[in-house]
Amino acid sequence: GEDHPGEETDYGRDAPPGLQREAAHYFGYVYFRQVKDPSVKRGYFQKSLVLVSRLPYVNLFQCLLQLIAPEYFDKLDPCLEAVCSEIDQWPLPVPGRMLNLPLMGVVIQVRVPSRVDKLGSSPDKPVNQENLLPAPLVLSSVYELDLFRCFQPVLTHVQLLWELMLLAEPLVVLAPSPAVSSETVLALTSCLAPLKYCCDYRPYFTIHDSEFKEYTTRTQAPPNIVLGVTNPFFIKTLQHWPHILRLGELKMAGDLPKQVKMKKLAKLRSLDAKPGLYSSYKTFLHKDKGLLKRLLKGIHKKRSSEAQSALLRRYFLELTQSFLIPLEHYMASLMPLQKAITPWKNPPPIRPFQQEEFLRTLEHAGPQLTCVIKGDWIGLYRRFFRSPNFDGWYRQRHKEMTHKLEVLHLEAISEANIGTWMKHKSEVEVVDLVLKLREKLVRARRHHLSVKEETVQRVGQYITTILRSLPEDLQAVLCPQ
Repeated sequence: GEDHPGEETDYGRDAPPGLQREAAHYFGYVYFRQVKDPSVKRGYFQKSLVLVSRLPYVNLFQCLLQLIAPEYFDKLDPCLEAVCSEIDQWPLPVPGRMLNLPLMGVVIQVRVPSRVDKLGSSPDKPVNQENLLPAPLVLSSVYELDLFRCFQPVLTHVQLLWELMLLAEPLVVLAPSPAVSSETVLALTSCLAPLKYCCDYRPYFTIHDSEFKEYTTRTQAPPNIVLGVTNPFFIKTLQHWPHILRLGELKMAGDLPKQVKMKKLAKLRSLDAKPGLYSSYKTFLHKDKGLLKRLLKGIHKKRSSEAQSALLRRYFLELTQSFLIPLEHYMASLMPLQKAITPWKNPPPIRPFQQEEFLRTLEHAGPQLTCVIKGDWIGLYRRFFRSPNFDGWYRQRHKEMTHKLEVLHLEAISEANIGTWMKHKSEVEVVDLVLKLREKLVRARRHHLSVKEETVQRVGQYITTILRSLPEDLQAVLCPQ
């Protein structure tokens, strides 16, 4: 469902910020196979199957590859042709809807999240209502990673990493394999939900990438980007980056995953530098020791990775929401009052976002109302205002508010008395109104505004009424046959 422009906007309107189609990039999902084969020069048979999409459905697409790739390596192209013709029959992804996706004798069942889902609640588990036989392969999420597994070596630093992501700091993740590199980068960019991470990120970046020169140059500051890499050579070329997370193979200390330590960047000299978070970053917020205690308790109680991930996800969500709620409240106060929206005048503009005015609201309505974590919240907001994540959030909210204003204005027009307005109006004014109302209806359709159908019909009837009041020659110009 990548080439349906009509549905594209519906999907964009209803899907959560983190599940939007990527306009500028494709995601590549890879199944890599390496088998010993003495007849090959390298001694190994190596092949990859890659699925390309604009959608960030990590779980679903990795699951597809697990099913398709082994068959493909065995039967080659005929297998892919059969798979593609099955996928062509799949329904479009509709936010809020359960999908049944038949593939190679299996039915994958998964729900696409919606913007209106209650945040933090676990999604409804798919139910085999249609008595599908064989029983469907049920995925608990279309996109969520096993956060606990991804963050195992950095559990003591998740709050610091959340701040780095919030402020869009340049970060390199040097991992032992492409799989660990990709998962860690995707876990990091997802930990801001429901705030969208608005910068670029590369789950697996190599020296062959076209931006390699741009990212390794020392003549300019590193860009706001998260890079996942595996080649130790990057330690030398990216030494000027402010934050480098070096991960090794996961080691256990008894029951606990061994935690990487914070280290000074100056110590990152040799290619065999030890695992660690190399950064001189000082957090704005005080460390929440309760999270680690809860996770450790889970480890001792042998709690499942899924339950530990849910705990982590809830923690990130509550932290992000405590940060966002004051911003949302202030933003809502910039909207014109409903009584100021009258039918025959353009609505008043949305007031500009004044940073200092917002910061003054924090004393009575700041994050302390919903969050126990103390620290320099004001300093964190000031830094956030300079990041692309603030810009992206503000533009999106401003766009939504502008659309809401347009809907309210259309409703005000539809409830007004057109006959009273038309009295004593010149032809020029009447024609001008016809053109403006038409433009409003076009915009409502183009932007998929949530206007009631009856409002649209009533405004349409007004246009007809006005046109009938005009001389025939003008009607002919305005309504060419």
